[in-house]
Amino acid sequence: METFNFNTIQLDKKKFIIRLLKDAADFIEQQEANAQRKILYNMAKAQYVNDPVLFNKLNEQIWEFRTVYRRNYYRIFAFWVRGYSEAPVVISTHGVVKKSKKIDKNEIVKAESTRLRYLDVIDLNK
Repeated sequence: METFNFNTIQLDKKKFIIRLLKDAADFIEQQEANAQRKILYNMAKAQYVNDPVLFNKLNEQIWEFRTVYRRNYYRIFAFWVRGYSEAPVVISTHGVVKKSKKIDKNEIVKAESTRLRYLDVIDLNK
């Protein structure tokens, strides 16, 4: 496994904050302990380094956190929210486990739908 040394970067230079919606948190909690650790480690690492292997744009609105562990591809879908806090926030919607690199388009549609519902709620609370 590749090691990552947080001491080689400035920890006060996070590019964004991550928030997990319930479906994303539940998905991570359902995975075995070592997979959970690697998923969370990769998500934290993506906050500091620009690495499309870890955090990749799928379309104009939806991104994914990617982790490969024991030949499984863990995908956590997400979207950006700007202007509601000092730092940009990435909202994680839900996750899936795949045996291949291919992503089911229905998962992207689900993330887009969650994004629209989330933004509607934020607008109602203004």
